[in-house]
Amino acid sequence: MKHSVILNQDQFELTINRLCFQLIENHNDFSNSAIIGLQPRGIFLANRLQKKLLELSGVLPLTGALDITFFRDDFRRKSHPLIPSVTNLDFSIENKRIILVDDVLFTGRTVRAGMEAALSYGRPSQIELMTFIDRRFSRNLPIAPNYIGKSIDSIETERVEVQWKETDKEDKVILYNKDERP
Repeated sequence: MKHSVILNQDQFELTINRLCFQLIENHNDFSNSAIIGLQPRGIFLANRLQKKLLELSGVLPLTGALDITFFRDDFRRKSHPLIPSVTNLDFSIENKRIILVDDVLFTGRTVRAGMEAALSYGRPSQIELMTFIDRRFSRNLPIAPNYIGKSIDSIETERVEVQWKETDKEDKVILYNKDERP
């Protein structure tokens, strides 16, 4: 089996637009909301959401980037030294409605680490989860997204990759089989 394109460039853009309309419906003017992208690849979606929300609603929501390196439950198991990414939260999350954003939801461990990391910066009134791709039958933890770009059914040996034009020159989502790891 060759790899499959799950979302092409046009579908990718439509999905971001739909997610923005859902956010507008649920957060209105974003005066008490903030979008936080989980490093490394959730920040691409968070930044796109911020830009598209400004275009669609005229509102520029607070947006930040959160590093979860040392909040992961497997960080001590790595054979090489970990290099953390940058956390950029230049606002308080105290009593705010937070939307944690990541590109792919698989086991739920990254999201658990993201919630723990976010709570070290204050106590939000609510934490919601947005994922661009939900691999819905692969959870190790009871975590479910509030906003889903696309749900896919995949087996554990498959790999889903969200490619962003900022780093990969093109927006698309690809499903690779176990023998075809890039």
